[in-house]
Amino acid sequence: MEGMQILSFLFLPMLSFVILLLFGKKLKTHSSTIALLLMALMLINSILLLSSFLFNDPKANLTLSNSFQWFNTGEFSINLGYLIDSITVIMLLVVALIGFLVHLYSIGYMKGDSKYSRYFAFLGIFIFSMNGIIIADSLVMIYIFWELVGLSSFLLI
Repeated sequence: MEGMQILSFLFLPMLSFVILLLFGKKLKTHSSTIALLLMALMLINSILLLSSFLFNDPKANLTLSNSFQWFNTGEFSINLGYLIDSITVIMLLVVALIGFLVHLYSIGYMKGDSKYSRYFAFLGIFIFSMNGIIIADSLVMIYIFWELVGLSSFLLI
């Protein structure tokens, strides 16, 4: 369950982005409802993850990680994966809470805008990128997600 719980931090915002990018014109003002619902699921998931870290044995070293080799040439290799520890869990909660509140505030802020659904799609990719930075286990992944944050910031502006 925990591996799926971790992946939901990446896939829920990405799902919001894909749905709203593909079907945003048809959904119109309902696009914010879909985005807000997926962000609420991510917030609930982060609260559950934090509670599972808080209520375990304090002496246990709780770290969730998974990694695979993406690129290898002789002595140089690049691994991709995630690393979750207590600080990561707190940061996931912070991003989920602030992301949810930004989505909620943006419903009124973007009311009547012609690019309403596109804005919420770009918010989804922004949250995806922020979560990617938080759970990345290598500098290469941090760099990739950092560039995605820059791209999504540009798209939101």
